[in-house]
Amino acid sequence: MNTVTKESIEKKIVKKEYTVLEDGKTTICNIYLQNGFTVRGESSVVDVRNFHREYGQQRAFENAFQKLWVLEGYLLQEK
Repeated sequence: MNTVTKESIEKKIVKKEYTVLEDGKTTICNIYLQNGFTVRGESSVVDVRNFHREYGQQRAFENAFQKLWVLEGYLLQEK
């Protein structure tokens, strides 16, 4: 294949783990890949009153997933 797709990246994900930091404002998403590599993304709000768990998880996942696009693109270029 000569392109990276969302589906090709999703197939490599075996687990997603979310952590809310002690500040109550920051969410970390840790994505585990089939080969054992992990990538992390984060999201944060300025005011803890604006924190919403689901939204924080979504944004943190998107941040981590974006990093996977770059890594997969690099891997494809190496081939």
